Amino acid sequence: MKTSQKTSQMREKSPDELHTREKELSEQLYKLRFQRATGRMESPSKVKEVRREIARIKTLLSEKARG
Repeated sequence: MKTSQKTSQMREKSPDELHTREKELSEQLYKLRFQRATGRMESPSKVKEVRREIARIKTLLSEKARG
């Protein structure tokens, strides 16, 4: 993984840090979708990377919530 953090590194973070990262990535995803709609997107694979990282964070948050 180039830009995203490894899952093991993300497991060490607190839930607050993960929520903050999730918000940042959601905003980035919104901007990427807008770029795609206007035809200005430089790397279409970036959308996939961001979506997967958001999914990783949500999985970790649910694991932490369960105990």
